[in-house]
Amino acid sequence: MHADTERCVRAVQSKDARFDGWFFTAVLTTGIYCRPSCPVVPPKPQNMTFYPSAAACQQAGFRACKRCRPDTTPGSPEWNARADTVARAMRLIGDGVVDREGVPGLAARLGYSTRQIERQLRAELGAGPLALARAQRAQTARLLVETTGLPMAEIAFAAGFSSVRTFNDTVREVFALSPGELRVRAARGPAGPSPAPGAIALRLPYREPLDPSNLFGHLAATGVPGVEEWRDGSYRRTLRLPYGHGVVALAPADGHIACRLSLTDPRDLTIAISRCRRLLDLDADPVAIDDRLRDDPRLRPLVDGAPGRRVPRTVDAAEFAVRAVLGQQVSTAAARTHAARLVLAHGEPVEDPGGGLTHLFPSPAALAALDPGSLALPRSRRTTLTTLVTALADGSLRIGDDSDWDESRAALAALPGFGPWTVEVIAMRALGDPDAFLPTDLGVRRAADGLGLPATPAALTARAAAWRPWRAYAVQYLWATDTHPINHLPE
Repeated sequence: MHADTERCVRAVQSKDARFDGWFFTAVLTTGIYCRPSCPVVPPKPQNMTFYPSAAACQQAGFRACKRCRPDTTPGSPEWNARADTVARAMRLIGDGVVDREGVPGLAARLGYSTRQIERQLRAELGAGPLALARAQRAQTARLLVETTGLPMAEIAFAAGFSSVRTFNDTVREVFALSPGELRVRAARGPAGPSPAPGAIALRLPYREPLDPSNLFGHLAATGVPGVEEWRDGSYRRTLRLPYGHGVVALAPADGHIACRLSLTDPRDLTIAISRCRRLLDLDADPVAIDDRLRDDPRLRPLVDGAPGRRVPRTVDAAEFAVRAVLGQQVSTAAARTHAARLVLAHGEPVEDPGGGLTHLFPSPAALAALDPGSLALPRSRRTTLTTLVTALADGSLRIGDDSDWDESRAALAALPGFGPWTVEVIAMRALGDPDAFLPTDLGVRRAADGLGLPATPAALTARAAAWRPWRAYAVQYLWATDTHPINHLPE
C-alpha cells in the first residue's frame, strides 16, 4: 500500500487509525516517522514519503515520533492473511527466530537460501531480516526500559543485543533518546496499576472494532485446567518459551488488551508478546473482514450486531493439534477432561503465586513416550493421537509459523483419523489460515439452517465462496448464534 501515495496522503490527513501498521509516514523536514493516525498537524504532502515497515524508516535514517510511538502499532494484517514466503518470514522474525538462529536459520526453515530471503524481504518491506529483527529488538528494549526496573545491562541482553554499546546506540538512533531518558519520560507519565513483583505490564494495541465475547469466551470455556484459567476478569495461561516458561494474563480493556507477563527469562519477552497477539488475532483488519461478510444479506445482521469478531487461535500449534484430536466427537467438557489428564501425567510443573496454574502443556516429545493403554479413549482415537505426537516429535510433521497452509493440510489429512473437520479446525486456530472453513461442524450447520443458509456441507461450501478469504471469521459469526458458553465472557 505504501506505493499508493495519494491513498496514503488521504489516510494521514484524516488521521485514519485503520491504516496503522499498513504503512509508515516519514517526514522529510523533521527526520521522524509516524503512524498514519499521529495526532500532530499533518505535514505537507510534498514533505511526506512512505515506507512499508518501521525497519525501512530506520534504515533510511528516520527516528520514531515521540508523540504517536509508531513502534507500538498493531502489526500488518498482511502477514496473517497470507502464507507465502514473505508472510511466513515475518511471522518467524516476530517469534524471534533471527535472534536465536540467525538469518541462515530463518532461511533453512523456509527452504530458501539466505540471499533469496534477503531479496524477497527487501523487495516487499524495504529492509532485510537483520534490520527487521533490529527494529523488533529496539521495541522490546523500550518496553523493558519503561515497564521494569531491570538494570540497563540486563535489558540489553534480554532484548537480544550483543553488547550494551550496541543497545545504547540503537536506542538513541531509533528514539532520539538514551535508555535512561526513556525511563525518566515513562516515570513522568500517568501511573498505571502496579504489576506483581517480577511481572511486566503492557498494552497490546489492536484495530477497532473488537468484540471480546467469543474471543475470551472461547478460550475460557475450552481452557485446560492447570494450563488455563479465567480469574479476576482475565484469561490466564502458562507459556512454553525458548529460554524458559511464563505465565500471561490477558483482559479486554478500552482500546487495548491489558497484558501481564511473568517470565523466567526476560529474553522471551518478544516471543511471548508475539504469541499473545497471535492467540487473540490482534493484527486482523476487522473493517475489511466485516465489509466482505456484510455483502451476504444472511450474515449482515450478525456482523452489524457485534462487529469485530476475532478468531481465537493458539500460542502453540502442536498443543492445539493434540487438543483437536482429544476433542473429536466429544463435548467441550469431555475434551477438557481428557486434556487435563494428559497435563497431570506428562506436563511440566510450574509455580503460579498469582493463581491456580500448575503445569505447562506436555511437549510432543513427552507425549511420544506415553503408554496408549493409559488413555481413556477409543482404540482408533488412541492410534490417531499417538501417530500425531510421534510425527510432531520426530519432525516429520511441522505445523507452526513457518508452515505452508496447503502443505500442512495435506500432511495432516494423511494421518489416520484426521477428517476434514479436524484438519480445518487446526488450519483455523493453529496455522492461522483466515479462510479455513468447517461446513461439517454441527454448530455451523445449525446456525446455517436457522439463518436460511444451505445446511448441507457441499451447498454451504458453495455459498461460502463469496465470503473468501475470510471464511474463518464467518464461522465465528455463525457459532455466535448459539447459547454455548464459548460465545460469552465468563461472569
